[in-house]
Amino acid sequence: MFKLFRLYFVIVPKEKNMIKIIVGTNRKNSLSRQLAEIYQETLASMDVSSEILDMRDLPADFVFSALYENNGKNPVYNAFHDQVKTGEKFVFIVPEYNGSFPGILKAFIDGMTYPNTFRDKKCALMGLSSGIGGGGIALSHLTDIFHYLGMHVLPLKLKFAKIEENMSDNLLTNRLYMELLRSQAEMLIKY
Repeated sequence: MFKLFRLYFVIVPKEKNMIKIIVGTNRKNSLSRQLAEIYQETLASMDVSSEILDMRDLPADFVFSALYENNGKNPVYNAFHDQVKTGEKFVFIVPEYNGSFPGILKAFIDGMTYPNTFRDKKCALMGLSSGIGGGGIALSHLTDIFHYLGMHVLPLKLKFAKIEENMSDNLLTNRLYMELLRSQAEMLIKY
């Protein structure tokens, strides 16, 4: 005699269009963080959920306690790793430091599982600088790394030059910059 069993599977859908916004510096009170919050508000106005991952929240010793032979041994870094690993779409807010992007962002990327953490995922890049370049060289360097890792980079890369002159009271005051940010967000949602 055979017994019939019914199996029930509960499928919990991933939150559609959840976008991870990465603050690419650990500098205290950074404009990058302020721009991440503006980006998050813009996404919310489009009914798209997001979360901000800030390099300031990484453990101070993660380059020694979480990378290479210590991979998987730092629980705080592992939580960041898991948030990135489960993400599908990202926005990287990238300040220009010495003609490139911050070293903490590179170390953070180096700690991710190669190559699967970023492979076949999508991202948008926003550069910012005090000077006239808007972080263009930094974005170029970062694009090369993401292409190597198999990530798809949205062609519209924002380059916000003279950022201090275009922000006031945690708001982006340059109308063109706001329009570009909104256009990039819309493109990332459809990407």
